[in-house]
Amino acid sequence: MADIDLRRVHGLGLAGARKAADAMAEKLGRKFDLKGTWDGDVLRFERPGVTGTLTVGPKELHLSVALGFLLKAMKGSIEQAVRQELDSVLAAAPGSGEKNRGAGKTKAKQQKKGSGSRKKGGS
Repeated sequence: MADIDLRRVHGLGLAGARKAADAMAEKLGRKFDLKGTWDGDVLRFERPGVTGTLTVGPKELHLSVALGFLLKAMKGSIEQAVRQELDSVLAAAPGSGEKNRGAGKTKAKQQKKGSGSRKKGGS
């Protein structure tokens, strides 16, 4: 099961999304010492304590990362760095324009919207 699961809708097309994914992989590779290889439209990456995939589609990117035991304690900061890099690379990609605005919703944010609990009958 993935510890970090991010999806982004984009308007870049498959080739543009792959370029954006390459740019993100390069930056995160330097920052976190990740090594990755392409297998079709899936970038598989790893290092000790981290394995993951970045699946590139014509309209969506899907990032899935599994963290090892020691890195789970840093999940929040790792996820924040990855989310910021993904959003900045997509925003800077040629052709991102209006189609990519508002596309930064993560699965967690979408779930949070409908997760409010309501009590019936007062306190």
